[in-house]
Amino acid sequence: MEQALAIGATAVISRAALQGLIEALAARHYRVMGPTVRDGAIVYDRITGLADLPAGWTDEQEAGRYRLKRRDDPALFGFAVGPHSWKRFLHPPAETLWTAHRDGEGFTISLRDEEPARFAFIGVRACEIHAMAVQDKVFCDGPYPDEGYRERRRNAFIVAVNCGEAGGTCFCVSMRTGPKAQSGFDLALTELLGAEQHEFLVEVGSEAGAELLGQLPYRPAEDAQLAAAQAVVARTASRMGRTLETGGIKELLQGNLEHPRWDEVADRCLTCGNCTMVCPTCFCTTVEDHGDLAGDSAERVRLWDSCFTMDFSDLHGGSARHTPRARYRQWMTHKLAHWIDQFGTSGCVGCGRCITWCPVGIDITEEAAAIRATPQTRKEAQGGQS
Repeated sequence: MEQALAIGATAVISRAALQGLIEALAARHYRVMGPTVRDGAIVYDRITGLADLPAGWTDEQEAGRYRLKRRDDPALFGFAVGPHSWKRFLHPPAETLWTAHRDGEGFTISLRDEEPARFAFIGVRACEIHAMAVQDKVFCDGPYPDEGYRERRRNAFIVAVNCGEAGGTCFCVSMRTGPKAQSGFDLALTELLGAEQHEFLVEVGSEAGAELLGQLPYRPAEDAQLAAAQAVVARTASRMGRTLETGGIKELLQGNLEHPRWDEVADRCLTCGNCTMVCPTCFCTTVEDHGDLAGDSAERVRLWDSCFTMDFSDLHGGSARHTPRARYRQWMTHKLAHWIDQFGTSGCVGCGRCITWCPVGIDITEEAAAIRATPQTRKEAQGGQS
């Protein structure tokens, strides 16, 4: 059914049409990425069709715990979020910044020898769209944008999915980042499951999305489908596994840098950096220079790093954050407080990954609540040791 569709228009498509959507994106030379089951988790990887999606699977998440579980229906997106985030494609874990090859008496330098991939992301949650917007502030805004990131982001086609399940560690409602995608997508799906039907309500978010949807079989959405989609989102919003009180949180954390709770969490923290690796907004990196033994070639590679490593804050006199207490405090206060000073927004989107994938189950919402329950007085703060 081909006809002009406006941004904000809604339609209904079938499972077969969703397969057609994936194939249409591949035909447009997008590298189509989506959720799939691998190694006991739902991860993001290249997909070619519905057979790759985690049909009939859901996840059970709690602090330090993640398990897959079979659903009693064939839902394709009936889960929360896994260990991967879309940042691994937009801001890859390892990226060659330049290479140099000997050319006579000098060297020829090549910058980013590969063209940025054109990604199409299937199943992007509202919190993850907000995470992309946060990283946009880091890599696209300001006087020194990251050209590789900016090109990958500019070329990305986003198919969002409004959440039908809330994970045990989700708190996107507290962060006002979900569970419904409001913007930042080309198309947004809400999965509608019934006794005799399995359909998707689709909202158009861009001209590119309107053009693509217009090439697929669809029918205009009716009041019944719109109401059903609203009910899906409302049910999910009411089932958040966690909450975080955000009122005054920047001032709270910045005013409690010597709170005894930092010592308590340090006793449990392994400083493994899992929370930063799974976080969809963390962006810290390091660089390594490699050269061959003959001295004919060299390269500079950028790698993900973490504020939990000793080397990350290593200065001329040693590490500036040599204790687990200092490193956890840096991460949490940067995420929930200093980030606001730097970028005008929180660095947390409430996805809950840092809670789920912490080996010892440290819960950022629990830590914030403990500090809020017993804040320091000014005198106590001034008398503490940094």
